[in-house]
Amino acid sequence: MTADDTATTGEIARLARGTLLPSFPGAAAPRWVLDELEAGLGGVTLFALTGNVPSPESLAALTAQMRKAGDPFITIDEEGGDVTRLGGHATGSPYPGNAALGAVDDPELTRRIYRSLGAELAEVGVNLNFAPSVDVNTADDNPVIGTRSFGADPDLVARHAAAAVTGTQEAGVAACCKHFPGHGATVDDSHLGVPIVDADLELLDRRELVPFRAAIAAGTRAVMTGHLNLPAITGGVPATLSRAAITGLLREHLGYDGVIVTDALDMQGASGKIGIPEASVRALIAGADLLCLGPNEHAETLRATLAAIDEAVRTGRLPAARLHDAAERTRRLRDWLAGSSPAAVDRAAGLEAARRAVRVTGALPGWNGAPLVVEAEATGNIAVGPTPWGLHPWAPDAVRAAGAPGEAEGVLERARGRGLVVVLRDAHRHAAQRALANALLTARPDAVVVEMGLPVWRPGAAVYLATYGAAAANAQAAAELLGLVSAA
Repeated sequence: MTADDTATTGEIARLARGTLLPSFPGAAAPRWVLDELEAGLGGVTLFALTGNVPSPESLAALTAQMRKAGDPFITIDEEGGDVTRLGGHATGSPYPGNAALGAVDDPELTRRIYRSLGAELAEVGVNLNFAPSVDVNTADDNPVIGTRSFGADPDLVARHAAAAVTGTQEAGVAACCKHFPGHGATVDDSHLGVPIVDADLELLDRRELVPFRAAIAAGTRAVMTGHLNLPAITGGVPATLSRAAITGLLREHLGYDGVIVTDALDMQGASGKIGIPEASVRALIAGADLLCLGPNEHAETLRATLAAIDEAVRTGRLPAARLHDAAERTRRLRDWLAGSSPAAVDRAAGLEAARRAVRVTGALPGWNGAPLVVEAEATGNIAVGPTPWGLHPWAPDAVRAAGAPGEAEGVLERARGRGLVVVLRDAHRHAAQRALANALLTARPDAVVVEMGLPVWRPGAAVYLATYGAAAANAQAAAELLGLVSAA
């Protein structure tokens, strides 16, 4: 091997590292992460469930530690609302999510929310946020988007996508719109398989792509791909691994020239049959610039992926020019981050938005004494995780119910002689919730129903509250209206 060959090999290794965003467990960066950052690693993705975010103070120390070793993109999924990592995973977010913001439909308020979210991220050293979700949620039974979307109308989603991008980037944090080309028309979860979006280019242009165009026009610094099969566009290949989707649709059709990030490659929709290293190579060939590996993909996956990229370059599958292209785009993003300015945290915007989002049908009752609050069990999706939700922090007497046969009788006995509040979450997706609500309302038509997901299924309740999300801010807004807590 000549000296030139050695230099070229070293250059390719550094370029390959520059595309990778691995993860690690714990609140301190392990030695291998620091070594890889010194060698040119692109950055890391932080996850609450792996212990990266025990507190804002700890996170700030972690990001400072990593910046001493390199110039990383420090990325996180902080959408506000139901998908929250920055402290909200333990208490619920102080900011309502996109469905609530879409219900209010005040783009300036959306801009304020995302600017404050960005300001909180900037304070702890996060510089690339995997938000907003700009999917047009046209499938009611969508198991993974739902309240993460601004709504089902492309124009509404577009104006809030632009506002969210603007607000985030006013705080000096790069926005990353997702999940291109749109995860809203699916009834499958790309964590578990490859959802199909049955749409040709004409339908995509008037539905899924409308918010992405608005986000691009607003200057979004990054776009995240979804692991979605669009047969008319990708021919059965997930969009993340499809040159037709990334280079053809996003680069050429929409004219986007910023950074393209993959959704986590550990998801079944991307790597289920081929493994993460091969999925990484295919994503780079398709045109991606940064590869999010996943929450449990650490040093071993990183090494295997680097080896796969090196082999792909040596055998001619992956042109070295493609890695240079990715490096140039990520360099431009770092230059933008270096010149950005911070903003002020504005948590008051969160509660304001949550209060304005609540929709009430019927006349709210006045109770003598505290009502019984019964919260129906609801399984969260993988993106949301085990984030707390419900009205119990404000209720002196609250119970959880799974909706099992006969369970309503015990709840009714406990609620005898006082008010009853029934709390649901995406009841249209959970038969047990609907059965519980119907059984309780048959005996207690005076019960108040609170829906903390999407208000698709409405029971025959005299009083019905829709919060459009289950964040702490949404819960407080509902609790105030029900008299469980006084409005500040």
